[in-house]
Amino acid sequence: MKRCVIFDLDGTLADTSGDLLAAANVAFAHLGSDARLDPAAPVDQATALTGARAMLRLGLSRLGEIDEDLVDAGYQPLLDAYGTNIAEHTQFYPGALDAVARLRDRGDAVGICTNKPEGLARQLLDALDAHHHFDALVGADTLPVRKPDPEHFWETLRRCEGDKARTVLVGDTDTDRKTATAAGVPCILVTFAPAGGSVADLRPDALLHHFDQLDSALAVVGL
Repeated sequence: MKRCVIFDLDGTLADTSGDLLAAANVAFAHLGSDARLDPAAPVDQATALTGARAMLRLGLSRLGEIDEDLVDAGYQPLLDAYGTNIAEHTQFYPGALDAVARLRDRGDAVGICTNKPEGLARQLLDALDAHHHFDALVGADTLPVRKPDPEHFWETLRRCEGDKARTVLVGDTDTDRKTATAAGVPCILVTFAPAGGSVADLRPDALLHHFDQLDSALAVVGL
């Protein structure tokens, strides 16, 4: 079986924060709320990569107490707005697709394990003409569970037909770190996402400062 490298998507392979924040602002307008998020603010960028509800809560918190009914009401409008303009600002991080291509040229399996809904994740990869680079994609709603539940990771590995003893999770958040710990696999965290300055505090098995250094990071974790 193949060595397998499984990546998170948002904040790891691609910076999706601009389009996510724009969608959140559309949702706030839909709700009639004065809340807005700033695509140039690091805190807002980092929050965007943790999910739709987190963005809604952040914006509403700046107006006072968070109303969870408003969070629920804004969730679907946010997803709808995001799906309409899913790749206007999104870009892969420098060297990401080149690194994936190198892995596959060597015979490695490469997958995506993301807490983004599967349909939106596939739509994004199609919009960026990148779907063919990956052997499998498992999204937030593909299974009854999602990260940090390790079954989310294991299902991605199975779909990649990868070797359980030679696999790693590459991510950018505490959720990815917890997923790798629960699965008992090495974890590499990237430092170039908006929250990258603090990921060392999560004690990953290796840090990745640029995709040009992926081979070195894999060597650090024994792959």
